[in-house]
Amino acid sequence: MWIVRVNMTDQTWKLEALPEKYRYLAGRAMTSNLVADEVPPLCHPLGPNNKIVFSPGILAGTPAPTSARVSVGAKSPLTGGIKESNAGTSWACDMGDMNIRALVFEGQPADKGKWWGLHLTWDTDAQKPKAEFFDATQYAGKPLQGLFDQLHDRYGRNISISGTGLAGEHGYSNAGIVYNDEARRATRYSGRGGLGSVLASKRVKFIVLDRKGSPGVPVVDKALFDEGRKKMTEALQTHAITKPQGTLNTYGTAALINVLNEAGGL
Repeated sequence: MWIVRVNMTDQTWKLEALPEKYRYLAGRAMTSNLVADEVPPLCHPLGPNNKIVFSPGILAGTPAPTSARVSVGAKSPLTGGIKESNAGTSWACDMGDMNIRALVFEGQPADKGKWWGLHLTWDTDAQKPKAEFFDATQYAGKPLQGLFDQLHDRYGRNISISGTGLAGEHGYSNAGIVYNDEARRATRYSGRGGLGSVLASKRVKFIVLDRKGSPGVPVVDKALFDEGRKKMTEALQTHAITKPQGTLNTYGTAALINVLNEAGGL
């Protein structure tokens, strides 16, 4: 497993083998721990010392139900604390397939008039991820859906895209990070904490993932994994809250308020 570190000060990147201390962390646990370890608590959220971290859930890229989630973490311009925001998208699965446990953006370019994109692919010779920067200035100030269409035309139909829109470009504290859905539309969001403006503060407009040739998520005991996966799928399909036309499907996230209240979470 890898950590991909991207330094936007000089547009360089490097791979790090996943440290032992992070071996069993993914998603929110990974993003929040890494931000706590590396980001100065008193730094400006939109300054060069903040970092923004993407991490897929530990099962992202496998057939496990509800596993296609990605977490994003940084010091929030909205709250001033460590913030985690997540989304359901193929972008998470592609990170898992490419064995990327964390993607970290740090630093800040001096040229504030230029926007950058990052294209991540799988190096089949070296058997590890590789990255390439591209000039994304032409995409700034425009509606996202048309830009997603252009990126799919440029890089192929089987890629996954993440980026920030106009709110992020303007540094708004409610800006989100957008991803494609299964129909290639710009509709999935990490919407909390203003993290879109943190990504934009690094002058990053888009991140494109192409998992072609990647090995997928390693599973030690596939038979045991499939047994557990089937049990979880059956449980989700039959439980009153999660089944088709069930409480959550009918009423949305608000249906969980009573569940959380009974658990003492409110």
